[in-house]
Amino acid sequence: MSIKRVYVEKKPEYAVKARHLKDELKQNLCIEAIENIRILSRYDIENIAAQTYKEALNTVFCEPPLDNYYEMEFPHYENEVYFSSEYLAGQFDQRADSAIQCLKLINDKEEAVIKTALTYVISGSISAEALEKIKEYIINPVDSQEAQEALPETLKQELGIPSDVEFVDIAAAEDSTALYNSLSLAMTFEDFKCIREYFKAENRKPTITEIKVLDTYWSDHCRHTTFLTELNDIEIDEGDYSEAFKATYNEYLSNREQLDRKGSICLMDLALAAMRKLKAEGRLTDLEESDEINACSITAVIKVDGKDEEWLINFKNETHNHPTEIEPFGGAATCLGGAIRDPLSGRTYVYQAMRVSGAADPTLPLSTTLPGRLPQRKIVTEAAHGYSSYGNQIGLATGYVKEIYHKGYAAKRMEIGAVLGAAKRSNVVRQRPQPDDVVLLLGGRTGRDGIGGATGSSKAHKEDSMSTCGAQVQKGNPPEERKLQRLFRRSEVSRMIKKCNDFGAGGVCVAIGELADGLVIELDKVPKKYAGLDGTELAISESQERMAVVIAKENLEAFLNYAAEENLEAVKVAEVKAEPRLIMLWRGKKIVDISRAFLDTNGASQSAKARVAAPDRAESPFNRAFYLSEGGLESLKIKLSNTEEDSLKLKNLWLEMLADLNVCSQKGLVEMFDASVGAATVNMPFGGRYQLSEIQAMTAKIPLIQGETEAVTIMSYGFDPYLSSWSPYHGGVYAVIESMARIACTGGDYKKIHFTFQEYFKRMSEDPYSWGQPFAALLGAYAAQLGTGLASVGGKDSMSGSFNDMEVPPTLVSFAVALGDVKHSLSPEFKASGNKLVLIRISKDEYELPVYKEVCSKYEAFYKEVKASHIESAFALSRFGIAEAVSKMAFGNLLGARLEHNLDSREIFAPAWGNILAEVKPENVGRLSFEYTVIGEVLDRAYIEYRSLTLRLDEALKVWYERLRGVYASEDISPVIETVSAAKTDNTLSESESTIKLYKSKNIYVCKHKKAVPRVFIPVMPGTNSEYDSERAFAKAGAEVSQAVFRNLSSLAIAESIQRFKNEIANSQIIMIPGGFSAGDEPDGSAKYFAAVFRNELIKEEVYKLINERDGLILGICNGFQTLVKTGLLPYGNIVAQNEASVTLAGNGIGRHVAKTSYTKVLSNKSPWLINAGLGETYAIPSSHGEGRFIASQKILDELFENGQVATVFADCKGSISEASYWNNNSSYRAVEGITSPDGRIFGKMAHAERTHEGISRNIYGNKDMKIFASGVEYFKA
Repeated sequence: MSIKRVYVEKKPEYAVKARHLKDELKQNLCIEAIENIRILSRYDIENIAAQTYKEALNTVFCEPPLDNYYEMEFPHYENEVYFSSEYLAGQFDQRADSAIQCLKLINDKEEAVIKTALTYVISGSISAEALEKIKEYIINPVDSQEAQEALPETLKQELGIPSDVEFVDIAAAEDSTALYNSLSLAMTFEDFKCIREYFKAENRKPTITEIKVLDTYWSDHCRHTTFLTELNDIEIDEGDYSEAFKATYNEYLSNREQLDRKGSICLMDLALAAMRKLKAEGRLTDLEESDEINACSITAVIKVDGKDEEWLINFKNETHNHPTEIEPFGGAATCLGGAIRDPLSGRTYVYQAMRVSGAADPTLPLSTTLPGRLPQRKIVTEAAHGYSSYGNQIGLATGYVKEIYHKGYAAKRMEIGAVLGAAKRSNVVRQRPQPDDVVLLLGGRTGRDGIGGATGSSKAHKEDSMSTCGAQVQKGNPPEERKLQRLFRRSEVSRMIKKCNDFGAGGVCVAIGELADGLVIELDKVPKKYAGLDGTELAISESQERMAVVIAKENLEAFLNYAAEENLEAVKVAEVKAEPRLIMLWRGKKIVDISRAFLDTNGASQSAKARVAAPDRAESPFNRAFYLSEGGLESLKIKLSNTEEDSLKLKNLWLEMLADLNVCSQKGLVEMFDASVGAATVNMPFGGRYQLSEIQAMTAKIPLIQGETEAVTIMSYGFDPYLSSWSPYHGGVYAVIESMARIACTGGDYKKIHFTFQEYFKRMSEDPYSWGQPFAALLGAYAAQLGTGLASVGGKDSMSGSFNDMEVPPTLVSFAVALGDVKHSLSPEFKASGNKLVLIRISKDEYELPVYKEVCSKYEAFYKEVKASHIESAFALSRFGIAEAVSKMAFGNLLGARLEHNLDSREIFAPAWGNILAEVKPENVGRLSFEYTVIGEVLDRAYIEYRSLTLRLDEALKVWYERLRGVYASEDISPVIETVSAAKTDNTLSESESTIKLYKSKNIYVCKHKKAVPRVFIPVMPGTNSEYDSERAFAKAGAEVSQAVFRNLSSLAIAESIQRFKNEIANSQIIMIPGGFSAGDEPDGSAKYFAAVFRNELIKEEVYKLINERDGLILGICNGFQTLVKTGLLPYGNIVAQNEASVTLAGNGIGRHVAKTSYTKVLSNKSPWLINAGLGETYAIPSSHGEGRFIASQKILDELFENGQVATVFADCKGSISEASYWNNNSSYRAVEGITSPDGRIFGKMAHAERTHEGISRNIYGNKDMKIFASGVEYFKA
């Protein structure tokens, strides 16, 4: 039989995912009979030679130290039952794709076909009913199905030849309603009638493609039809706040009249009204003016190496609520992918991301899951894996992550990605396409995934959505999008592009169709993932990682060559024409021919009535002494009266607050996301020596390839679903104010803020109150914008947050973005005992709205004190008041606080949006230029004290940390708890550490082939993401650096790449293998692709020459370290095949990706790479990986320590070597973090020493520069 089948299974000690799944199933499904679970990766392989297959078994499919493999069948016992799960046809399978790429390196002449599955083996007395429950839990029908166990005869799909596109006799239909219903369209029937009249006028029948294109083009997702619906009758109910609402509405109407706005009143007009007003007043002078709207874009002059440069700063928020609800991993992954492509299509380099999501309580039992829905726990965990996987692979720092919990998000998940991009303005060209310009399609190929995504996200979610919406969700391919980033970052490429659009919702018909008024698109030229796609599918497929660019015809050849250099497929698919029509050809025939004028009508005009409900003052959050999330908490029975007896109640209330889902630790979630890649993150997500004080906004330096700058961007968000549920108007106001306060508390100047809003509401109906919700929220935001003189310059609406009779809470999220200076950056952790805590209060008027003039004056004065270095730390208060702020500021450095006796106990937990709590040195308190109240001081002991209340921080930490640990795996916090409990304050070495000796070598290898300026070669593989950081680190140290991309789109490209790599190594003194996810760390293992390249005989020979003949050096970090270990270069110094006893790096012990700062201690000075590092010194270095657990036998470990090859080990924040998972975040044997070859010239480590630049990781304490790169360069100079 021509098909080969291989099962690969982790050895029991490394089967972390299987153990976690067992615990998850037992807990969630209550199937106690489960005794054990095994997970096997199944590969069906066709069209592969015996020799290739044999070589691939222990290099591509199996890793001998970690895995067992079985050919054709796997061993199992009688009490075990099993089943397999595979992706649906058309879904992108990264594992299979990466395996094929690896096989190409063994034999580039073969065209192997691979299909993968996961086989689950369950032991125990499992009934048929229990097995079905397990299958339903594991297999999501949206993207997967149960796989057949029998070996298929062939893997080649019999796709057939698609039929010609059909015509629809829309005019002759006797029952237009029946025809409309039969087509399953997202458009309204009124839209459908417009189409019928248009084609009647054209005297022809439309094709089904034309109808589907119009349905896509006019979808709410693409054309914001809900937001553009005319509101022709607006009423505001009478009530306690109606005067304020009416005053804002009348101001809006008055300003419309002043601006001579003739169009209808609609949500879109209101959303943009403040920007129009402020722009007319001359306040928004930094907006980029362009008809190419890809993202919010502002201009900024920043200093680079002391010289002024004009830059574009882009920011964009994107949602994937519907896709993430039904297929969490793919939906969340492509949420980020889509968010990146918007500013990327504007030719800016995307360098930082924020994730804000909304969910119902994920700790509830599985039995509470609604019919036709996924369990909340499964949604939140798989969505987190999807978003983080995409961002981590593409190399985008996710600087801030927050999940908001509210029961309304059981109706539909909220998944928001917000990103920042930047580019030198001179590298970005905006030109109107001209006739004969050409349109190129770049990047990924087209398949059936994502068909109907735009229209699907515009529909209401029903119980059958799980089984009917599979094609609407795409699987992302982040290494492909990374290639697009690299291409667009090249100025010579960027300046060729006249206009660009990304392939988000709508596919070819929208992405290309929007580029020019007149277009002829040749669908036959669109690259396909597989045969069998018809013209309609090619026109509307939303397959990911694609871009459409318009360039001049004379630049075509040069552009194609640049794309090839970046390993990107690029094809000319369309031409710009003078006649304003969208024409699509398939099989030489016109299947779409629609006038631009009709396309741009966006269908039939819609109208509705809006009525704003009156909030109940009795339910106002501002009348409460505390406002915790729902859940029947005991705290609801507590009444505070500002008496001494209150302090006896406060401890329970304080702990209840810390356990609240919207307060408790999300560290296990946040640390799945790489926050340090790009070496620009100013504050890590958790700060302080113990990394436990969470930030409230993310800050990043402007991304430069060369040069230095102190310019930063700051992004925050503001929103509270409980406040908005009570009053959408107040919710809109305080979303703006909260986002401003968080910018201020991070060291930003409020006057430099621009907003972008995310609106997410229930699906609108004929009920005027449904329209009143978003109208009220936008009205509140409008008032806040005018009151502060700041504007929202963009946004995104999603108006389908309904499921049956359930609906999401009224949601208007305000994202605030400001430019700043790294010198003024603040972080929230307490800095020193004795410092005073000052409270800045914002006054409210009779309608419980902020006094905007006071907001502005106090935030301005606060920034003045920040610049004067009078503010040590700050925290923007929210629904949970002073208590939340004090707790979270205390955790990072385990410094407590004493609150003043005269502080009203009713204010400690009271909602306080807009207020700021700041830490100030005693000598600076009297210098403050704003009104404040001293409410406490920082203590040198780990307690929070107030009157007779004494709350130990270890008790507080435990409650805060534990609530979500059962959902998001988190390290054991016991070492920190024990530090507090034992009141450890010294740096005494632990008993276990006293036996570990430092290795002090007297004979460090000396280079005999000196080089004044050594040359460094950095290979760039599919999935590499740290090449820019590595290049900057070496360039700063004085080296000459060269990068080369490994191209693998064809056999010729592979051969040319191998020769290029060989030549680069021959001309270099140092090889630097950077971090990333080589081929996505697939198939099921890190660095397999990188290792396969270095095993090539030509490259191997050149590596040996570098080491043995030229005294060369090799450095591997993260993915590079994994490459060195899996080739044998570490620890042996030679490229050798792995065997069962080999040293390797396994999946982290916690079972997930871990991104945090690691404390690493230098144990040996044997390596030239460490000549400038202090022996015995501890360094705080960012780490981010899923497979960093160093594995070796006791014998090998002893030898490595004895030989001085263990260079660095994990330690705690005081420098004591630690195997505790909180500090040893890989669970590495003997806490090993980095090792060297026997002579020290090859060095590999997991933590990212290249992510060290001035002004970053400011909230992390300790020495951050091991001077590895300077040492490597010095080795050749000395």
